[in-house]
Parts: sequence; structure tokens; C-alpha cells
Amino acid sequence: MTGSTNIRTGGCHCGAVRFEVTLSDSFKSIRRCTCSYCRMRGSVVAAVAPGGIKILQGDDVLTSYRFNTKTAQHFFCSRCGIHTHHQRRSDPNRHAVNVACLDGISPFDFPEVPVTDGINHPNDTGKPARLAGTLRFERSSESG
Repeated sequence: MTGSTNIRTGGCHCGAVRFEVTLSDSFKSIRRCTCSYCRMRGSVVAAVAPGGIKILQGDDVLTSYRFNTKTAQHFFCSRCGIHTHHQRRSDPNRHAVNVACLDGISPFDFPEVPVTDGINHPNDTGKPARLAGTLRFERSSESG
């Protein structure tokens, strides 16, 4: 990790992909999404500042996946399969990063994660983005 709380390093599970991101607002933008792909993937993401992702190694092993409108681009390591980040559908000039891929961060560090309604995406409905719910994590007394 670097000096700023908004600048973070991270990578995939096998270590083939390493990157540095500048978060838009630290972790104030964390979210999950209900669209079909995000629902199956299950990751918690944080917004990245415009131009704020730099691949340090493994650009050659990153693979992308697009579906439906083909606007959003989801990146993952072709070796271990871990989703590292994606280019956003709502603004293709912006990215979001999988917080589980950031060094020293876990999705379980956040007691509440807003869940956006990706099934009814603003680009499809013409309406503002809306919250579908909130995912909560409460540590068990047995987890210490």
C-alpha cells in the first residue's frame, strides 16, 4: 500500500496480475449489484478515479468479458480466474475495482454494503440509479 488511503495496490489470486488504483473516494463508494453477472460473481467493488488504474504486471494474462449491451468490460486473470476490475457501463471512462483484490482489504471489512439495482440499469430505464438493498456482515462471536 502507498501513502494515500486512495492509492492502493492489489492483484489476482495467483499473483500474475498486479495493479495500482486511485480510488475516487476511499471506500465510500463500495457496492454490489443485482445484474445477472455481478449477482453470480458476488464481488464488492469500489469506484476508481478517472484514469486511476495502472496495470503493473500481467496485462498479457488479463482477459475481459462483455455481455448484453457490450458496454461494460469485466477483467479477470486468465490463469486463476479472479475478477480484478471492470469498466463501468454507466460511464465507460470509469472503472471499479474488486476490493478483495486490494492488498490488506477484505469485503468482510465492511459491515454494510449498498446493493444497486443493476437489473433496472439507468441506461435501460432512463431513470436515476436506485438502491436495491443493503448487504450486511456481522462477525460471529466465535470468529474472535
